[in-house]
Amino acid sequence: MNKEFVQHWFRRLARERWAAASFILFAAALVIVLGAAFTSAVTSARTQAVAPDASPITIPPVVKNDNEFTRIAQMLEPSVVYITSEYRVQPTQRRRTPQPSEEDEQDDNLIPGPFRRFFESPFGQPPMPRRREGTGSGFIVDRNGYILTNLHVVDRATSIKVRLSGDPNDYKARLIGSDPELDIAVLKIDAGRPLPAVKVANSDGVQVGEWAIAIGAPFELDKTVTVGIVSALGRDLNTPQQFQRFIQTDAAINPGNSGGPLVNIRGEVIGVNTMIATRSGGYEGIGFALPINTAVKSYNSIIRHGRVIRGSIGISFPRDEEQIRKTLQAYGFDHGIIVERVVPGGPADKAGVKGDDVILSLNGKPVKDGNDLVSRISEMPIGSVAVLEIDRDGKRIQTKVTIEERDKVFKDDLAALTGRREMEEPGGQGDESSARFGIGIRPLTEERRKQLGFTQEGGVEVTVVEEDSFAEEIGLRTGDIIVSINRKPVSSFEDVKRIQSSLKRGDAVAFKVMRPAPNARGQRQWVGVYLSGILNK
Repeated sequence: MNKEFVQHWFRRLARERWAAASFILFAAALVIVLGAAFTSAVTSARTQAVAPDASPITIPPVVKNDNEFTRIAQMLEPSVVYITSEYRVQPTQRRRTPQPSEEDEQDDNLIPGPFRRFFESPFGQPPMPRRREGTGSGFIVDRNGYILTNLHVVDRATSIKVRLSGDPNDYKARLIGSDPELDIAVLKIDAGRPLPAVKVANSDGVQVGEWAIAIGAPFELDKTVTVGIVSALGRDLNTPQQFQRFIQTDAAINPGNSGGPLVNIRGEVIGVNTMIATRSGGYEGIGFALPINTAVKSYNSIIRHGRVIRGSIGISFPRDEEQIRKTLQAYGFDHGIIVERVVPGGPADKAGVKGDDVILSLNGKPVKDGNDLVSRISEMPIGSVAVLEIDRDGKRIQTKVTIEERDKVFKDDLAALTGRREMEEPGGQGDESSARFGIGIRPLTEERRKQLGFTQEGGVEVTVVEEDSFAEEIGLRTGDIIVSINRKPVSSFEDVKRIQSSLKRGDAVAFKVMRPAPNARGQRQWVGVYLSGILNK
């Protein structure tokens, strides 16, 4: 085999291998091109098959449709707060959630029938305490951190926390004072900065049919805004509270809205959302707000005195306005109020007012009805003198009555004070060396004694036990009845206050309480329990 033949053979082989490789590359490229074309064709066919005549939607540039409602929401949002209240409540023996009876519901909510507060108070009488939280709304009325809300949002709470809009922190709130007769409470927080306060309107100018905007935290959904109109004014829901006359609205409000503001189209507060008419527990188109004028009068008294001071002459009258109107017409009058009862020893009694008298005027101005009389007298200074014009058996009489403090006039009549509860520690905050039990109490009326089956004389009922307090440390419970402290009998708020004021830090204190416990037949009986400890140890 010569050299030329070998070289020729190698050149031929190289040419054949190059041709084969080129063919393979060409075939592969052809497959890729055809596959892509086929895929594109299939995709296009599928797209066109789904909606051949559809065009893509283009999202336009952002345009904000501002109106009066959005402006009001933005303006008020920083001033509306979210409130969380913590309670120490007690489970039932069966460890199930208790269902309140109609009697319980009326006692806790202080409202009858289908009317409900937006926030339910705890209930139940427990062997072992546990914690429970409730929520509500409120609004800032002073840049220094003062907040207006409903009392039933914080009533009996052992801890109150407030969350501001846009602020993740929870601020501990202090109860400055309350007005159970209006269901109003004033809270104070220290946020370390000035806070935006709402503007209030004169609610006497509110008209039926004008816009109403409710802002709050229904079902714990804060920053919720709903819109409606004012449906009615001066609604008397026949609640025990003498001074409550409501603005009715169809702005959607639900549990959690309680204590939040109802505002007008100018963003001014015209009312405090308080209750709803419902049989389902939710919104059914009717809500009620306390007029802001009424709430402001209460607020101003609370920040001055820590409580609300109202004048009284010590009378009661029927609440059925229609029947009273017809009776007055039969007597020949188109205005006035019929005296149903005179409080023994009260101002009216001292002035000679009697049952069945018809009060026609106060200080020379006609009395329209009972609400008009109570409203005007409640705002008169304590110690001032009012002139009443009375018709007694067809004879006109004028008499002078000295205004006294309502709480003192009706001190023995808890029903007249609408079942109010003592919310603050006896003796107030005190200084650092003062003794604090950490309890809230209320006196025992005959009606309450019958309800509890408590026949022993004296005693005060514990309504609040503060967290981490001396009372909690020694084992006091809500529902206990304190009958003595350091062997001194107690039967009133003043008794507890007097004993407490004589104590100081480091003193030993012994409570005797009566506590409900089932007997062998499963019936409730009252058992004496002794609880002792060292104050502020």
